[in-house]
Amino acid sequence: MLAPPAWPKGPALQVLWYGRSVRAQLLIVFVVLDVIAGLVAGAVTILQARTSTRVEIAASMELAQLLVSEAVALMRQEVPAERFLADLTSQLRLVRHVRIVVNDASGARLPLRSAVGGADAARDERAPAWFAALIAPRVETRNVPVVVNGQRIGSVEIVAEPRDEILEVWTNTLALGAVALAVNIAVIAMLYFLFGRVLDPLTGVARGLADLEQRNYRVRLSRPQAQELAAITDRFNALAEALAAALAENAKLNHRLITAQDDERRRTALELHDEVGPSLFGLKANAASIATAAAALPDAAGRKITERVGDILHVIEHLQAINRSMLNRLRPMALGHVPLRDILSEMVQERARAHPEIAFAFSADRLARGYGDSIDLTVYRCVQESLTNVIRHAHATQVEIKLGEAADERPGRAGAQLGLTVHDDGRGIDPTTPPGFGISGMQERVQALGGSYKVDSGTGRGTRVQIAIPLPGQSGA
Repeated sequence: MLAPPAWPKGPALQVLWYGRSVRAQLLIVFVVLDVIAGLVAGAVTILQARTSTRVEIAASMELAQLLVSEAVALMRQEVPAERFLADLTSQLRLVRHVRIVVNDASGARLPLRSAVGGADAARDERAPAWFAALIAPRVETRNVPVVVNGQRIGSVEIVAEPRDEILEVWTNTLALGAVALAVNIAVIAMLYFLFGRVLDPLTGVARGLADLEQRNYRVRLSRPQAQELAAITDRFNALAEALAAALAENAKLNHRLITAQDDERRRTALELHDEVGPSLFGLKANAASIATAAAALPDAAGRKITERVGDILHVIEHLQAINRSMLNRLRPMALGHVPLRDILSEMVQERARAHPEIAFAFSADRLARGYGDSIDLTVYRCVQESLTNVIRHAHATQVEIKLGEAADERPGRAGAQLGLTVHDDGRGIDPTTPPGFGISGMQERVQALGGSYKVDSGTGRGTRVQIAIPLPGQSGA
């Protein structure tokens, strides 16, 4: 199957055509067609004017020749010969489209006594030279001799004069052009508003797609009158509903996944705390008892046993440290038993003691004791990961942590949300650097709870992490 020909796409076409809106393109097409129609109409008008002028001038020449002949026949019967030539011009003054020139017997032109012909009446008003050159026919001249009593006393020269006819065509063309211009301006204005009204649903679709791109799946478009555009908006609304349903289902699945992970981690932490911890403590106690009993043995044997017991105690202490670290990574045991504010405050204080070169500030307003395992653990992990990133990568001197409840200001939402902000004055994050696993993990946990995660950062201007988690059924602390 042959591919359709490709349209040229140069810089000029990009600016004049492809870079414009559909409304502008339609208006440009209409104006171009209108200009072409005007040129065609002008060409037809000029051709018709040339034909009509040629016919009119030929008829005027015939009429003028007939009138001159009749005037010569009448005047030589009633007027003496000496006055005949002088009065002849006044008798022919009503002849249009021709110029009458009376010569005496010697060929000298006699002076005019009055305006002659329609051309003289409009002598001071002419059409433009270029327009006259397009229409004017070939100049025709006829000579009628004046004979009285068998003697030639002069002659009458009839010269075609199309200026008044061309001026009449020019005047009519100007009038028609002015009317056509006014009508076309009115039509273009009407089309401008009409195209805007017809294409406005497409602009709404573009805005709706931008909302979908921003993950606002609650946007809906009003149904226009045009059937084609109504079908487009119906498909858009159906797509938005499908995306909203998919997002809700995905959020439920993610929430169930996070909940299942948290439950598994809690059970694993409980087993490590209740089973592994006491077992290690028992091993340590027994090892200490063996060391005490070895002290009563002879020096050589007791020394060897004491050394072995010391090695065992070191291994047990290392396992206890690993167990505590695993417990802290899986789930802080204080969550659910100690207020969330106190747990986070203790974490910040530990970081401040470990890194005195950084000033840590923590504030928690309108905060409840807890919000459930999922939310509490998510907030804890977000603060933990944010502070770790600041300490490792930011080279900051000040860190501010703010946590508290606030009204949910997102469109279509009601109730309260838990807001967390971690702001530092460090060197910021390079925009070209891909997000690490820590940031991706925080974002996934927050979004699984139906919240939003935003990082505002730039090279040399610090980093601000903003997290908002909705609190269903919560209106305040």
